[in-house]
Amino acid sequence: MNFITDLFNHYGYIVLFVALMLELIAFPTPGETLMTYCGFLVFQGKLNWGISIIVAALGVISGITISYFISRTFGTPFFQKYGSYIHLGPDKLEKTSQWFERYGNGLLVVAYFIPGVRHITGYFSGIAKIPYKKFALNAYIGAFIWTGTFISLGKILGSNWEKFHGSIKKYLIIGGIILAIVLLGIYFYRRYKATIIDFIMKSLENGIQIFHSLGKIKVAIVGVAAIFISLSIVLIGLIQDFLAREFSQFDTIVTYLVSLIFPENWSSVMGLFKLLTAPEVLIAFTLLLFAWIILKGRNRLLETRFLLITVLGGALLEEGLRLIFHRVGPSGNMYTFPSQQALLAVVVYGFASFMVLRHAKNRWFGTLLFFMTLGVCVVTGLTVIFFQAQYPSDAVAGYVFGGVWLSLNIVLMEVFRALSKIRLGLLSKN
Repeated sequence: MNFITDLFNHYGYIVLFVALMLELIAFPTPGETLMTYCGFLVFQGKLNWGISIIVAALGVISGITISYFISRTFGTPFFQKYGSYIHLGPDKLEKTSQWFERYGNGLLVVAYFIPGVRHITGYFSGIAKIPYKKFALNAYIGAFIWTGTFISLGKILGSNWEKFHGSIKKYLIIGGIILAIVLLGIYFYRRYKATIIDFIMKSLENGIQIFHSLGKIKVAIVGVAAIFISLSIVLIGLIQDFLAREFSQFDTIVTYLVSLIFPENWSSVMGLFKLLTAPEVLIAFTLLLFAWIILKGRNRLLETRFLLITVLGGALLEEGLRLIFHRVGPSGNMYTFPSQQALLAVVVYGFASFMVLRHAKNRWFGTLLFFMTLGVCVVTGLTVIFFQAQYPSDAVAGYVFGGVWLSLNIVLMEVFRALSKIRLGLLSKN
């Protein structure tokens, strides 16, 4: 690394371009560390921030494009024979190729943040015969996101870049893996939606035969949901105890980054963001959603019932969890784990987003709404960290518990919707 940084100090942009190009061809170069160091030089005024990101992204784009066309030109036989020289032996080639052929197109953006995966995405895109336009759209956008993230981090951290770089890299990898899992879930749902629905319907019909009535199977489903929530709470409790020291490091780094990115003059803007989770705003928004369900809903009674269960149950769950974990926040006079604001933002705005998406026909509108909801949840967590009302790990826990509670209720709502259809089918047969 010292040799590369010395070269970087002398040749700057050229070394940045070449090193990242070679990394995406599968040569072992410390790309992330180099980009963070580049950001440090930007902080010192030796390099330009915008030019650095463009040059780094062009290096990544060149490398991944070369690997794409190499694999597309020479195909699988070439890598089966010579792939071991660049860590692409026959066994790894076969397993990863099958995985990437199924899921790779949607994960090209995220793959840059996962070591060992970004180096081979270009090759497997070519082997999987992903059309160049689709490959380029995802891979090139991802290149700018990846390089922009690490160079900006180096610029923000300044003289502390070496102190925090390793930890931040680790958290970004974890975040990338989580995001990849989420994208896989979305992909599976969209790709196999009909199969999933058919499986659920058949399972429910079999359940009715076992329990002999709709009422008993509903009780069984609710019981399973309660067990799931209980096990989730126990699991998070164990994780919290196990990662107590890790939480401290995470809180220190994230709080430091937030203070650097958002100085004190952001107070008025953060104050406006804080209103998004004010009780009055959440109540008003829930009432608006209730009115929307009455006007646009397809099964108004069911959707209204689950709206109340999700929102009120989320509020009660949050209160109970804070009493269970009894973790005192930065102020020292109240429990803050998990974050009330983060949990309720996920629950209320997430449920509203799902309901609109479920009934919306415009795909682009649905995508826009998804990112708007994601943005609201993110700024909610930022505000409590900015005002030092809660720890960053409190906000993360709020997102996790809110996501579990929201997804559980959405699944239950759709299961009960399916049961209603089965009941109508049984009535029509009789």
